[in-house]
Amino acid sequence: MTSALAGPRPAAETIAARADNITKVYGSGQAAVHALDGVSVEFAGGHFTAIMGPSGSGKSTLLHCLAGLDRVTSGRVFLRDLEISASSEKALTVVRRDRIGFIFQAYNLIPTLTALENITLPLALAGRKPDPQWLDQVVDTVNLRDRLHHRPSELSGGQQQRVAVARALISRPEIVFADEPTGNLDSKAGAEILGFMCRAVTDFGQTIVMVTHDPVSASYSDRVVFLADGKIVAEMRSPTTESVIDRMKQLGE
Repeated sequence: MTSALAGPRPAAETIAARADNITKVYGSGQAAVHALDGVSVEFAGGHFTAIMGPSGSGKSTLLHCLAGLDRVTSGRVFLRDLEISASSEKALTVVRRDRIGFIFQAYNLIPTLTALENITLPLALAGRKPDPQWLDQVVDTVNLRDRLHHRPSELSGGQQQRVAVARALISRPEIVFADEPTGNLDSKAGAEILGFMCRAVTDFGQTIVMVTHDPVSASYSDRVVFLADGKIVAEMRSPTTESVIDRMKQLGE
C-alpha cells in the first residue's frame, strides 16, 4: 500500500543520473589501471538499478564517480541536469549533502552517536531539522523504533545497516547509491534491507543504484547493468536470481 507521504513515482523518462563516456585511470605509464573505459549509462528516476560484474570490473568505481565521491579522468557525470564532474569541490560537497544519499557496506556510523542522531546527522550538518512525519515513517519502515537511543555498538549488524539506510533517506535525496549494502549481513538481515529499499522505490518514488556481487540481491532490482573490464557489456530488465547467475557465468565470474 502506498504511503500517504509518498510522492508520485517519477516517469521512466526522468533521468536521475547519467554517465557520458567516462573513463577513470589510476596511476600512469605502464602502471596505469583503466578502471572505467568509456562508460555511458543512464539511470531512470523512481527505479532500482543494480550494477554487477566480476571482481575488478569497475562497478564500485562507477558508483563512486556517479556519486561524486571520485573524480572521472575524462567524460561527464550528470545528476539530472547538473554536470557534477565539472563542479568545484565546495559545490560538490553541497550536492552530496543535499541531493545524494549513500549507503556503505561498512555502515560508517558515528560510534558516539545514538541511532537517531546517526539517522538525522545529514540534516544536522546542513543546519536543518527533520520533518517529524517523515522521520517517523522512515524509522517505522526500517523497524528501529525501540532502538533509537542505542549506540552502534549496542546494535546488530542488520540494525546498524538499517540505521545507515534510514540516514541515506532522511533528507529525501534525489538518488541513493548503495555499495554492497548487504555484504556484511546474513541472508535474513540482507533480505530485510533489500525489501525496505524496494519499498523506498515503490512507495516513496526513491531512485536507488546499488553495486552488488550477489545474484539474489540483484533480483530485487528493476534492472541490472553488467560491467566487465571497465566497460558495460550487457543489461537485463526484471531480473531473476537464475537469469543473473546465467549472465554472470558468461562474464566469467
